[in-house]
Amino acid sequence: MKLKHSLFTRRQFLNGLFGGWTTALLATFIYPVVKFIFPPYREPDEVILLFSDFEGMAPGSVKSFPWGSKPGILKKNDDGTYLAFVGVCTHLDCNVAYLPEQKKFFCACHDGWYDEYGTNTGGPPPHPLRRLVVEIAAPDLIIKREDVE
Repeated sequence: MKLKHSLFTRRQFLNGLFGGWTTALLATFIYPVVKFIFPPYREPDEVILLFSDFEGMAPGSVKSFPWGSKPGILKKNDDGTYLAFVGVCTHLDCNVAYLPEQKKFFCACHDGWYDEYGTNTGGPPPHPLRRLVVEIAAPDLIIKREDVE
């Protein structure tokens, strides 16, 4: 069936189709860039864990815990005290791993190294690992940011 009058021509239809496709393609490239510049991450003020889950750790060992959407690392020192860090590299937010035989933290993304206290010792990391405050209030283990009272 042929219509006598149309709302738009064939050229307008194809231009609209091409424009919509181009807009969708540009949005798929621009969206990740905007998310990189303005990340949606909000860091928690504190995390409350059960101390019984971490009490049996051997000296010099580490155990991970969730710190918002990033990993946290709890390390038991040889003297029985605990240290906690945000478990991401200060260079480009790659996850770090603890190597107990070397007593160092290692970032495999760009060969970054930290000593057992989180101080950057080699590679591209510009700052030490972010340290967190550890409080033991039986039966809880409270881990919070340094700037939170």
